[in-house]
Amino acid sequence: MEKSQEIKRLARWYFGGLAGAGAACITHPLDLLKVHLQTHQGAKLSVIKITGNIIRQQGVLALYNGLSASLLRQLTYSTTRFGIYEVVKQNISAPDENMAFYKKILIAAVAGAMGGLVGTPADMVNVRMQNDIKLPREQRRNYKHAVDGLIQVYRKEGVRYLFSGATTATSRAILMTIGQISFYDQIKHLLQQTSYFKDNLITHFTASTIAGAIATTMTQPLDVLKTRTMNAKPGEYRNLWHCITVTAKLGPLGFFKGYVPAFVRLAPHTILTFVFFEQLRMNFGVKVVISN
Repeated sequence: MEKSQEIKRLARWYFGGLAGAGAACITHPLDLLKVHLQTHQGAKLSVIKITGNIIRQQGVLALYNGLSASLLRQLTYSTTRFGIYEVVKQNISAPDENMAFYKKILIAAVAGAMGGLVGTPADMVNVRMQNDIKLPREQRRNYKHAVDGLIQVYRKEGVRYLFSGATTATSRAILMTIGQISFYDQIKHLLQQTSYFKDNLITHFTASTIAGAIATTMTQPLDVLKTRTMNAKPGEYRNLWHCITVTAKLGPLGFFKGYVPAFVRLAPHTILTFVFFEQLRMNFGVKVVISN
């Protein structure tokens, strides 16, 4: 029995990656639109107009360009950050203990940093594949899939460019993990302290919606810089500060380009990730009892 329980506890390491990959399959078109808005430098375009342009020029399936890279990113980035958070939390607190919020933030920050670094290569290929259809044909990279993209970047640009944008990706991942996981964990606990919420789908949906809004607001400026850095051609930006100054010329709102599609994408992605995660936990993991 103890061995079975231990296996279930260890299995939770993978739940975050599986849940994130499942959510990505549904929300990927929204992520693609967000990338297009963030990298667009001409006249202002609406989400509807960009969507129409993509469908007219490439077809509906073009909205899923880069899906393989998105899945690879979730299986590296989300598996790492959820896994570290869950395992550390399990080892420093009892199953029925509500850990102090500042501890949740600290664990989430470390987990996010590790996840952001591990997931950078797949994230970079994901951004490039999503942005490829808006480039002239002669400038397209034409990666067949995520692994092909990683191989081409390694061969043509070197190992260094596999981690292009790693600084902003890691910083964003720290804020994202704090905004999503630690806030979700805390909000869920606070909801369950009331007489209106139990450990069920309604609670998971409510807590993840609030966490999604918090995470979007915290991460959007870094997300814009990450996208621009990863999509840049060699030498386009001298360093991160140069990217910041170029973006700043667009005005303060330049750092929040694509905020609406980012929230529209991140909110359902956060909701679906935690709904899937909780279902995996409740059906295949060790049930966690939250004390009031």
